[in-house]
Amino acid sequence: MRFKGLTKGFFILILIIVTWAFFDVLSPYYSAILWAAILAIIFYPLKSKLREKLGERNVLASLLTLLIICLIVFTPLAVILSSLAFEINLVYSKLQQHNTEFPVVIARVLEHLPAWAQHFLAEHDLDNATDIQQKLSGVALRGGQYLAGSAFLIGKGTFGFTISFGIMLYLLFFLLKDGPYLVRVTLEALPLSKYMKHHLFAKFAAVSRATVKGTVVVAIVQGVLGGLAFYIAGLDGSILWGALMAFLSLVPAVGSAIIWVPATIYLFATGQLWQGFFMIGFFVVIVGLADNILRPILVGKDTRMPDYLILITTLGGLEVYGINGFVIGPLIAALFIACWNLLSGRDHPGNADEIDEIVIEEGLNHPDAEEK
Repeated sequence: MRFKGLTKGFFILILIIVTWAFFDVLSPYYSAILWAAILAIIFYPLKSKLREKLGERNVLASLLTLLIICLIVFTPLAVILSSLAFEINLVYSKLQQHNTEFPVVIARVLEHLPAWAQHFLAEHDLDNATDIQQKLSGVALRGGQYLAGSAFLIGKGTFGFTISFGIMLYLLFFLLKDGPYLVRVTLEALPLSKYMKHHLFAKFAAVSRATVKGTVVVAIVQGVLGGLAFYIAGLDGSILWGALMAFLSLVPAVGSAIIWVPATIYLFATGQLWQGFFMIGFFVVIVGLADNILRPILVGKDTRMPDYLILITTLGGLEVYGINGFVIGPLIAALFIACWNLLSGRDHPGNADEIDEIVIEEGLNHPDAEEK
């Protein structure tokens, strides 16, 4: 018995070391793996329908699904990024050539500041609009020189991103093709009861799908509406500001306000009153209403979490995990709640979520499963 216990303990030690080494090897591509898994979960229903229409040709259905993902996700993203690069270059050129209304705006804003604020700015040499613009132009110029001098690092980063993107697409294809079988193998390896395994995996899939789909839809809506509002108000760089608002919408409640509030102040400072009132009304009523209606429906409903918890975990996830945190934060929170509900008995075999029967059936009928 002593020998058996020693052998088992040594095997567990080897298992821990090998598992740690395996995840350490994968660490450079965690983001690629995460997004491949999330996209596979989101688009699996589409692949399942294609497989059914193609006479159970799983490989062909997976390839077509991958092609559709590229067409509806990555192609529009590439077009937007190219337009964004053009807008950024235009803004940078205006800053270099001093071809902006910046001094007029700052002068009008400074005139309406209280005495203590004007005194504070004067102590730090920030009370002259022309000097401020020159400093900003100098910063922009030094930034351009720094980017030019860091061409090698930028190229290296671009190469790394390209490799990660290729790995993500490659892995996405195999997760679409073999995902149900991998789910089955994983569930069989977990030392938990069947309903617990199904409940946790179903929660993982539901939260991942709801968070990504909801956040992306809200971001697109806010970006499009924000860019449209900037265009109507006659502000330059509407695509740039719309893209920034879409990105900042990842932060619930306050995201897009970081862009449109200063823009509104600019409009009032330059005497464009109707444009300023239009921006306030449009963003408070239209954009705010869209966010308050869409986010709870698309995110909160499927995740079954209150809005305040989604907000806190999203902010915490972004702080800890970077851009991937807007998915990882709510996902960790949902699994945390699910685990404690299982432990307390609140979630039990009578009300636990179950994995879709289509996934289970495909996993059972997979060629590798039949060979086994």
